[in-house]
Amino acid sequence: MTTDVVVPADVARYCRATGPLESPLIWLGFAAAALVLAGLAVRSRRARRRAVIAAVCCALLAGLTGLNTYVGYIRTGHDLAVLLDRGGAPGRALGRLLDDGGGSSSVAGGRTVPAGRSAPLLDSFDLADPADGIPSGRTYVLLPPGYANSGRSYPVVYLVHGYPFGSAQDWLTAGDAPGALDRLYRDAAIPPMIVVSVDLTAGQPERDWEGLDVPGGPRLETYLAGVVVPAVDSRYRTIRDRADRALGGMSGGAFAALNTGLHHTGEFGVLLLTLPYDTPGDIRAEFHGDRAAIERNMPRDYLPGMDFPDPVAVFLAAGSHDGGDLDRARHLAGQLTADGQRAVVHVEPGLSHTWRTARATLPYLLVFAGDTFRAG
Repeated sequence: MTTDVVVPADVARYCRATGPLESPLIWLGFAAAALVLAGLAVRSRRARRRAVIAAVCCALLAGLTGLNTYVGYIRTGHDLAVLLDRGGAPGRALGRLLDDGGGSSSVAGGRTVPAGRSAPLLDSFDLADPADGIPSGRTYVLLPPGYANSGRSYPVVYLVHGYPFGSAQDWLTAGDAPGALDRLYRDAAIPPMIVVSVDLTAGQPERDWEGLDVPGGPRLETYLAGVVVPAVDSRYRTIRDRADRALGGMSGGAFAALNTGLHHTGEFGVLLLTLPYDTPGDIRAEFHGDRAAIERNMPRDYLPGMDFPDPVAVFLAAGSHDGGDLDRARHLAGQLTADGQRAVVHVEPGLSHTWRTARATLPYLLVFAGDTFRAG
């Protein structure tokens, strides 16, 4: 294993900072209100029913906001508006009222207008693949500052959301990739790059697909490596070489990145894994006892002694408070090193298996990718 990468202190502080909707004061306020209302229900027969209903609502909100304080999924009013937008027209209307414009940019005409010269520009496009069981999927693309007028080509980092109930928007909201890139560019900590957040839900975000080619279901690995990558290469000025292409993800998305990346070393030269897994979850039941297919998608089993036709550089990150993630990251790094591959483990202090950790470790992933692109 090689040594950890260095991220500018101001970038690390920014990415570890909590947003206004992650404040513990919110859930504490709801909890206090629930207690007051419960007391009112005990003392007043006339207002008992309404007080009980209000107390239960406040208790539920305290639980939800407390969970968000821990997980860090919704940082700002803008993040909440994006989440509500998935609920259709009613959620979209409420989201417009709650959207505080939080984040690094504002949205106009389907594209994001950068807040400053160092901020990335957000583009997106829909990409269906009926042949592989993908009805549609919106791909989000963060273009580097000056992309429109530079005429140059850029390396690409692909990021995969978590499972289940993940979304390609998660790396833009909970992961705050635009904010991390803005500050990394400001400090000249990374070379200009294109960052792509892909949708591997196959239109069913509630399913724990793990980015696999599922028998009788969506072929997500094939979609990512064989459809998304060529589509991005055809739409944008990319460096079409494995040495300048990275694949990463968080949690279930980290498994998807690991498994897909190891199956396609000719397409991806860098793997970026935060909160990593080396085995799929319950999705194994979808293989209906096909032992060969299961073994092909178990990096824990096939990685030891694997023959690498092309070398890969792998960055693994975990929070210090999640022993399982730490053990997996170190175990994977040891296996990769034994196979002659470069592997780095980063431990983020005081955090666990949450989006807060993914957000805090994202700049380390990007700096590692940038350093590897430069070396290549």
